[in-house]
Amino acid sequence: MTAFILVAGAHTGGWIWQEVADRLRRSGAEAYPVTLTGMGEGRAAGPDTDLETHIRDLLRLIDQVDAAEVVLVGHCYGIHPVLGAADRRPERIARIVHLDAGMPQNGDQALTLVPDQAVRDLLLHGVHAAEGADAAEEGWRIPPPSHEEWQRWGSVAGLPPSVLARLAENAVPQPVGTLTQPLRLSGAVSELPATGVLCVANGSSIASVEGLVRLGDPRLQVLTDPRVTFFELDTGHWPMLSCPDEVTEVLLRAAAGEGHRVSATVTEQPSHLLPFLLDVPERHPERVGRVDLYLPDDLPEAQAPCPAVVFVHGGPVHPDVRPTPRDWPAFVGYGRYVAAMGAVGVTLDHRLHDLADYGRAAEDVAEAVDLVRADPRVDEDRVALWYFSAGGLLSADWLAAPPPWLRCVAATYPILAPMPNWGLVESRFRPAASIRSAGRLPIVLTRVELERAEIAVTVEEFLAAAKECDADVEVIDVPQGHHGFETIDRTEQASHAVERAVRSVLGHLRG
Repeated sequence: MTAFILVAGAHTGGWIWQEVADRLRRSGAEAYPVTLTGMGEGRAAGPDTDLETHIRDLLRLIDQVDAAEVVLVGHCYGIHPVLGAADRRPERIARIVHLDAGMPQNGDQALTLVPDQAVRDLLLHGVHAAEGADAAEEGWRIPPPSHEEWQRWGSVAGLPPSVLARLAENAVPQPVGTLTQPLRLSGAVSELPATGVLCVANGSSIASVEGLVRLGDPRLQVLTDPRVTFFELDTGHWPMLSCPDEVTEVLLRAAAGEGHRVSATVTEQPSHLLPFLLDVPERHPERVGRVDLYLPDDLPEAQAPCPAVVFVHGGPVHPDVRPTPRDWPAFVGYGRYVAAMGAVGVTLDHRLHDLADYGRAAEDVAEAVDLVRADPRVDEDRVALWYFSAGGLLSADWLAAPPPWLRCVAATYPILAPMPNWGLVESRFRPAASIRSAGRLPIVLTRVELERAEIAVTVEEFLAAAKECDADVEVIDVPQGHHGFETIDRTEQASHAVERAVRSVLGHLRG
């Protein structure tokens, strides 16, 4: 018989699993919804309650369960004590299920799950205050979110108003030590089978996982292990409340070893390293630090300076990935293409290596722009910024306060609002909000018909805001186009979309 130990996220207890637990039992399995210390009635906490306390809670339960197979299920914060306990009892655990949860490593803190940056900073430095930033209650507990604040902790898609109200009413304060104490792992847990259950409305999908793996991030190679499987749920961050039937089915299938597997076999070049879809004249860039300049042919010293287009890649891209983004065929192709059209094409490697790095990446882009504008071959008053994929969030600062020399902003298959589960991204990086301050700055947006759902919703949010404020947005659609279409969709429509977007951007630079 299989026993499921169900561990909830922050501010919640075993009650949140009740419907799933009932269904699992009716299927013939055992189910143990866990209320960790301090997270519900009969589980009083104190100032010394920390992650280790919750790990010990699970160890006691694991030792008591008499079942042939034990499956540990961790939701959100719950994955931290789940991994800690499994690391100490690996021989008892058949599988670990990450239910819309991350992949914390040895030394990581659950503090990254707190959506309020001010609270994170206070807790990180051991300073707790009852005022100013909704900080820690009594110095050792974080108050639960209000009814209106739950959406900051994750997408509430799929939750009826009555269920959301119950979530808010039953929530309890979270002991600070459970979030600030680092997770300690020996490595034993990494040998256990695992399943990731991804909630699409919260910003995760199998396609996004596979895309990150293909980029070559060494941290994600573990996901290609044949014992690792994936499922998707078309719902928000609390699937045990929004779709308990589907969660039950997924857990039973996960326990049986079913699910989608990410292939470890690379039979062809990764899609981002395939050739650019247009045949553009070859030219070598001038390399200055992290910046490459593609210059028009025969640029004489006395010629009037040229406009410039700065191409900003997405990410996160691990720093060990080679080649780096500025040498990917798509960005090389764009740089060469605009140079052939008489403008300076600029590519760069910025340091968006993790979701917490948007601030640093924004500084890198600003430094690159300053370098380009200072070049005597560039007209400092005619510059366009062009963003791709998750780099789209970096457009927010420029949209919020566009300088006079910025003649156009372009965005291709962009992410234009942080995903609900991107808690580490600063609130300022939200182009869907910044667009209201952009005035009549021309914006050229290229979207693909087959965009991933979690990305498409951010584009629609952006366009809705743009319509409300009468922003100057030109939309270029790519029929049957995919994210990263410039190297994978070798169609006439895809080629025309690139050509039209480049013509439009250069038209704004020369107008």
